[in-house]
Amino acid sequence: MKVFLTNDDGIYAPGLWALYRQFIRNHAVSVVAPDRERSAVAHGITLNTPLRATRITLNGGWEGYGIDGKPADCIKLGLTSLLKEKPDVVVSGINPGANVGISINYSGTVAAAREAALFGLPAIAISINGYEIEDYAEAAAFAEKLARRIAEAPLPFGTILNVNLPNIPMKRIRGVKITRQGIDRLSREYYEKRLDPRNRAYHWLGSDTRIFGEDLSVDGDALCHDYITITPLQCDITDYPMIDRLKTWNV
Repeated sequence: MKVFLTNDDGIYAPGLWALYRQFIRNHAVSVVAPDRERSAVAHGITLNTPLRATRITLNGGWEGYGIDGKPADCIKLGLTSLLKEKPDVVVSGINPGANVGISINYSGTVAAAREAALFGLPAIAISINGYEIEDYAEAAAFAEKLARRIAEAPLPFGTILNVNLPNIPMKRIRGVKITRQGIDRLSREYYEKRLDPRNRAYHWLGSDTRIFGEDLSVDGDALCHDYITITPLQCDITDYPMIDRLKTWNV
């Protein structure tokens, strides 16, 4: 396979290069990723400034492009200008920190996969439920297995797979659940107001620990019960039942 790797944590992120080490054994791999962390930028793209692509070589001879833009920029620029061949599959990640529930709406990791789907490519976003991750290798192996599957049986246009793994060894994972996105706001968000050294106010977003439930058909619930979750997501966010209802409004 020809595999295109990206992320939202930047080209030096360990999760990205874990994917590279896994895929490069048997596949042709291209890497185009942000040149710095771009978490929670969602599906933003760069319009008012030029994008610069820098060729980067890491220890071991691994190479890729660092882009001074957002994850969706990396997909657009990679597919239209930087890659010599169209990839068979796009994998975005591995992101430290789960992308489940309403967090999906903010995720640059998911947005990169979604942008690839808009180009008609099979795409996976993959994350681990934790920030202190000792080993990405098992998650990378799972990503390769899933990538092979969707390359053989392509997803519908505009559909991606959002994958989240518990931050535990694979032997302790209870299985795989095919889930839906949870949309309940289960944690309280707040802005803490502080003063800078010049006595000017600023606000910093925080949140309480998220609490998940027992419904194993929901992404966050199943993940917190030690299941790998795979959630199919669509780029088309039209509320189709609402179309007929709106037609009765006579607006």
